[in-house]
Amino acid sequence: MDDARANPMDPLIQAALFDLDGVVVFTDRYHYLAWKRLADEQGWDFNEQVNNDCRGVPRMASLQVILDHNGVALPDDRKRELAARKNGYYQDLLKSIDESDLYPGAVEFLHRLRDCEVKLALCSSSKNAPTVLDALELTPLFDTVVTGHDFERPKPDPQIFTLAAGRLGVPAERCIVFEDAEAGVAAALAGGMHCVGVGAPDVLPNAPQTMRDYDEIDLDAMIATGRIRRAE
Repeated sequence: MDDARANPMDPLIQAALFDLDGVVVFTDRYHYLAWKRLADEQGWDFNEQVNNDCRGVPRMASLQVILDHNGVALPDDRKRELAARKNGYYQDLLKSIDESDLYPGAVEFLHRLRDCEVKLALCSSSKNAPTVLDALELTPLFDTVVTGHDFERPKPDPQIFTLAAGRLGVPAERCIVFEDAEAGVAAALAGGMHCVGVGAPDVLPNAPQTMRDYDEIDLDAMIATGRIRRAE
């Protein structure tokens, strides 16, 4: 990471890092429909658990999850071909994305963070993230955007988040990550960052704290302590 140094007199949280799918927007269903179409074409099983295992990981890794579940081995060139086909299906589906796909309260929360001078990063394994942000006019809200084009090691490796923190010039311990997948939570924690799981506690057992509604968050407490609710 850059040579940023934490000043004990500064607010604890200086940057907020957001996954995209299931955290800022709901594109999960588009991914699901694209993978399901590909799986059906190939005669592969693609159930809810397999879909959950694909969340928060890059396209090729997701394809490998599906292959492993079905006991299928393929050469690399065939895997690249199938992953590209799935991406084409996904891009076609994205043409219908609109404000109804936004996570309720997410945009308002991003504006509140900016008003508090908290730096913002979008951190998504998807290489299509810029297309989604542009379609929903969200790009200007983020100080930096990290996508699958920018890093090599997927979650649960923390590379995606440490790269974003470095770009923002904020130490890891001054960052808080919003994630909806276990792999993403693990990556944030491995990077030495605070983390909020977006979803139910039983779905994110490794998250130190969870929320389902951005209105639940006590922003002053979060910036001061890294916790989204005040201590009782």
